Amino acid sequence: MDRARLERIFGDVFPDTTADEREPGAGSSSGAAGDEWLRRQRPPHHG
Repeated sequence: MDRARLERIFGDVFPDTTADEREPGAGSSSGAAGDEWLRRQRPPHHG
């Protein structure tokens, strides 16, 4: 399958750059926002 067809089916699964290649704060799931999301998802028994 070519990339264009995969993107039509699944969306843009793999970004063109990784988080360590982007400027700090760029993107919605990087940095403190991603950390905060992980903290909110932690089960209560993991204190």
